[in-house]
Amino acid sequence: MRILQVNVVCGIGSTGRIATDIHAELLANGHESMIAFGRNDAKHCDNAYKIGVLKNILADVAMTRLFDHHGAAGKQATLDFCRVLDQYRPDIVHLHNIHGYYLHVETLMKHLKKMKVPLVWTLHDCWSFTGHCAYFDSPKCDKWQTGCGNCPRKGDYPQSWLLDRSRKNLVEKKEWFSNFDHLTFITPSTWLKNLVQRSYLKDYPVHVVPNGIDLDAFKPTSSSLRDKLNLRGKRVYLSVAMVWDARKGLRDLTDCAQELREDETLILIGVSDKQIKQLPKNILGVKRTSSVQELAEYYSMADATLVPSYEDNYPTVVLESLACHTRVVAYRTGGIPEMGDEPYVTLVDKGDREGLLREARAIKSFDWTMDAKKMDKKRAAQAILEIYQRLIKGERGEQ
Repeated sequence: MRILQVNVVCGIGSTGRIATDIHAELLANGHESMIAFGRNDAKHCDNAYKIGVLKNILADVAMTRLFDHHGAAGKQATLDFCRVLDQYRPDIVHLHNIHGYYLHVETLMKHLKKMKVPLVWTLHDCWSFTGHCAYFDSPKCDKWQTGCGNCPRKGDYPQSWLLDRSRKNLVEKKEWFSNFDHLTFITPSTWLKNLVQRSYLKDYPVHVVPNGIDLDAFKPTSSSLRDKLNLRGKRVYLSVAMVWDARKGLRDLTDCAQELREDETLILIGVSDKQIKQLPKNILGVKRTSSVQELAEYYSMADATLVPSYEDNYPTVVLESLACHTRVVAYRTGGIPEMGDEPYVTLVDKGDREGLLREARAIKSFDWTMDAKKMDKKRAAQAILEIYQRLIKGERGEQ
């Protein structure tokens, strides 16, 4: 097989690592693979193509901020990529996040329809079937089912400062993403699959393939972190995010700081320099680390990992913590309830900060018997390769 994947990043972040995991599994099985991406540098991929340059990103940001017209810039860069697609002649094109300020979406989708090759699309959020937002849980909005407009999430990613174009955006997406002969969706969670099947994309087959992680990296790991951070004898609660914002529950965690006892510490990984300066004194802020070894040490050292996301799909943070034998206390949202049962994952209602701390404090040592094999990234990648093979044979249908 010859597979070409498209994602906003390559080898970094959760979606970028998922793409390179598939790339590695393809190569290991004797297939050809290429990843096209739009932002930052490519990591862990020996055959990558960057779509466009910085000016394309800036133009798309401007179109989004001013006119709520996301994915409407960089047409020439996308046309150049379409020529690369034609030259590479993939057996399957696999899309991931096509939002993120790097593609002229209409141009790409029209070209993919002309190519008539099987198209796989892994959805990592809800952007593909809404007029604006990536998630709509918090405002409890159902306009994506009836026709968007007067969007309550206009100020959230992809943020618009001025216009609300959500109604027209939804109409355009329906046109761009409909009428494919060979389009198959993959979702990491049953929660997201169910949403897809309630959207205008409902007639396409949907496979659920849970995200996986590197079990060679994420495992119980000894370290001197407690001594280094002067935390010996304290209970340590950990929270990790790629970007900390309201959706990830940053405000809830800073509010929790007021309730922390003398023998408790909260560590936030992934905060910016500005956020570190604004954190309460009893919260330790750590900038995003690119060291998987260091991250595994933090997970292994913690007494509990807190995941106070108000909106999420199937966050790998939960998997990483469990693989390091650290239990998780999380808000009940998105695909998180599918990621593990008690006593490994404890769920509380969204916004229940007291419950979050109460359940974290209740965690005691116990014999760890959870089998981590189901979280293996190779297992997830192999499941996707099997989908590729069935599609090439002309088979369809959902798992």
